Amino acid sequence: MCGIVGVFDLTGKREFTRELISRMNETQYHRGPDEGGIHIEPGVGLGHRRLSIIDLSSGQQPLFNEDGSVVVTYNGEIYNFPSLSEELKACGHVFKTHCDTEVIVHAWEEWGEACVERFRGMFAFAIWDRNQQSLFLARDRLGIKPLYYSALADGIFAFSSELKALKTLDNLPREIDPTSIEDYFTFGYVPEPKTIFKQVYKLRPGHTLLIKSGSVLPQSKEYWDIPFIPVEYTSEVALKADLVERMREAVKIRMVADVPLGAFLSGGVDSSAIVAMMAQLQDKPVHTCAIGFDVKQFNETEFAKQVANQYKTDHYEGLVSSDDFDLLDTLVDLYDEPYADSSAIPTYRVCQLAKSQVTVALSGDGGDENFAGYRRYRWHMNEEKIRAAIPLSIRRPVFGLLGKFYPKADWAPRVFRAKTTFQGLARSSVEAYLHTVSLLSEEQRNLLFSDQLKAALKGYKSIEVFNHYVAKSPTQDPLSLIQYLDMKTYLVGDILTKVDRASMAHALEVRVPLLDHKFIEWVSGLPSNIKLKGQEGKYILKSSLEPYLPNDVLYRDKMGFGVPLAKWFRGPLKEKIHLSLLGETIRQSGFFNMEYIEKVIRQHQSGARDYSVIIWSLLMFNAFLERELESAA
Repeated sequence: MCGIVGVFDLTGKREFTRELISRMNETQYHRGPDEGGIHIEPGVGLGHRRLSIIDLSSGQQPLFNEDGSVVVTYNGEIYNFPSLSEELKACGHVFKTHCDTEVIVHAWEEWGEACVERFRGMFAFAIWDRNQQSLFLARDRLGIKPLYYSALADGIFAFSSELKALKTLDNLPREIDPTSIEDYFTFGYVPEPKTIFKQVYKLRPGHTLLIKSGSVLPQSKEYWDIPFIPVEYTSEVALKADLVERMREAVKIRMVADVPLGAFLSGGVDSSAIVAMMAQLQDKPVHTCAIGFDVKQFNETEFAKQVANQYKTDHYEGLVSSDDFDLLDTLVDLYDEPYADSSAIPTYRVCQLAKSQVTVALSGDGGDENFAGYRRYRWHMNEEKIRAAIPLSIRRPVFGLLGKFYPKADWAPRVFRAKTTFQGLARSSVEAYLHTVSLLSEEQRNLLFSDQLKAALKGYKSIEVFNHYVAKSPTQDPLSLIQYLDMKTYLVGDILTKVDRASMAHALEVRVPLLDHKFIEWVSGLPSNIKLKGQEGKYILKSSLEPYLPNDVLYRDKMGFGVPLAKWFRGPLKEKIHLSLLGETIRQSGFFNMEYIEKVIRQHQSGARDYSVIIWSLLMFNAFLERELESAA
């Protein structure tokens, strides 16, 4: 995997210095420690950091077409590049390398903006076409690879794989966007296309941006969306066989590499399925990596060992201490903007372990979104039955009153938390799902935010993020709709961001077969009632995998990467919480109600309430603010 940067003069042909591009490029050294390259000509400058995976001896970037008029800087893997190469050669294009990068420049020459529709893989790239005087940016369909950009006040357009590269630009506008604060404390991340800064953006997944010299910055264009076109099948038996074959093919095309390759193995269904497919596709043992925890309820290694033993993998395990909080400062530097998923800690560690054995690792990310594996899908669909039977005009006042006065029971299993259920039933379907996935509820955000921040929000609420996607959704099926919302928000903003930054911190490439766009197109068309069947999530996936995996792996309760935050904040991090969340940085920001923060800390540390999510979110936001003050000094 790699890192890309670039600058483009929107108004003319200014000369950019090598020092400028190099400074941007070197902030992303970790993304590509093998090689670095720069190309500069009047009006444009491109940079690239390379992690060599395929065609190690050539394929250096930026890379050019035959006459040097088209140049690309690219981060990703295009898995169908061999067949595309042959097609382009038949059209008369001459190739100098055997890498996937060169396919991009020739595909641009042959098909223009439509070239992205031919690519199967994960990518973020920029193409400079001297003849057309245009810069073309593209991001893969699911947003596996990141791409940030900003148009500066002096007419310079800049882009990069990570926000930290743009931060090296002296005139980058760094005014914090109040709506991004609302979104961050709702979702735990800032969803696309926004960043924490008002005038810096992420290119949305499945979008392109074509910029012409001398023109204003246009809107990005969408080239792909999840179709949800119904799939026809003759029987469930035939469907299961088809599913396994399609999954196997998605895995197979991701096993091409000229460096050591392996897989994450958590002991869950998705990663175990990937390992099972890999084991059938190669003769030598699969390299597998698992992370264990010294707290039993978070430890899945016994299930990972079952799969490793079944397929005789070359298995490696690491142990994460329940007090592994030394990574806090590292996480802030990795993510560049506020990011509140605490499972970034074990994800960082499993990538660290994997890199000690391999350079490429396959993961099972995307299985829950594809096949309705999250418990919240079950809860939502149970509530949907009541919402469908009782009009909102009745539900809102009745259940709203019950939700307001019913005691909160954080300690109880979800099924017994009637307050949460009542609050969900008092809302529309989309409002209820936002309430379910929110880190802080709307009520908590209202208590946390200062009057100054509320005024700056001008009535903005994070429901607008969901409403944008609901308005364009290809499906109105209740389950498919919330899967669609997750794929557009949680998957890209949380899961894929977490894995990209954690893996790239160790120069490890992670490939995600379950997010193959052809596989997703097919799975999206399967009926909802065979994804979530009764109370069994991932029904069709699990039943398809019964010949390949133990029932203990397929049908046990999902665990996931857990971190004992509540314990940390009452113990070893108690003093740090006071220093950080009651300190001058957060106080002088003017964003928060300090009396509420003091109450949250007091009640959590006394054991009266579990406010660990609020505290962690504030801790990461404050750390971001402190970094901003340091860089501005």
